[in-house]
Amino acid sequence: MSIRLVLADDQALVRGALGALLELESDLTVLGEASDGAEVVERVRELRPDVCLMDIQMPGMDGLEATRLVKEASPETKVLIVTTFARPGYLRTALEAGASGFVVKDAPAEQLADAVRRVHAGLRVVDPALAEATLFEGSNPLTEREAQVLKLALDGRSVADIAAEVFLSAGTVRNHLSSAIGKTGAQNRAQAALAAREKGWI
Repeated sequence: MSIRLVLADDQALVRGALGALLELESDLTVLGEASDGAEVVERVRELRPDVCLMDIQMPGMDGLEATRLVKEASPETKVLIVTTFARPGYLRTALEAGASGFVVKDAPAEQLADAVRRVHAGLRVVDPALAEATLFEGSNPLTEREAQVLKLALDGRSVADIAAEVFLSAGTVRNHLSSAIGKTGAQNRAQAALAAREKGWI
């Protein structure tokens, strides 16, 4: 019996290439595709695939949030994260969101097909180098608020703009940023935001 798949990636070329590679396998069938997080949740709800291959960085809702919603919409669907961004923090967050596996996009085609079969069989599949890095990285030290304000600081917003967006006082935002800067070992909020993104904490 064929393993039924849905592919989520914001790049049409990548989706097309992934789909073509996976369709070469006699036991894999691509039922549908999605270009962002909201669309993949709809596709999964409608098609009830066995496995959803999920990118992380997509417009609007990212793949980590989409994973959580996919698991709510169709608990029997297994989620396999397939991403360019091999960041330890992403791995931890993805597994917490309910993903069954995490592989990088440059994995050979047969390795990807094997990962699909393994998560479908109820196993957990994690890129070995990333699993090792995650063990040594430790968990994300940022609170939810610190991560939120750092994410907004990424594109150079002022403290006042961040405060208005998250409904906090400028002083409170400064405190969160200051704490996040300390935890990332950075010199300023721009560096802290970049460091946190590199580790997959935001």
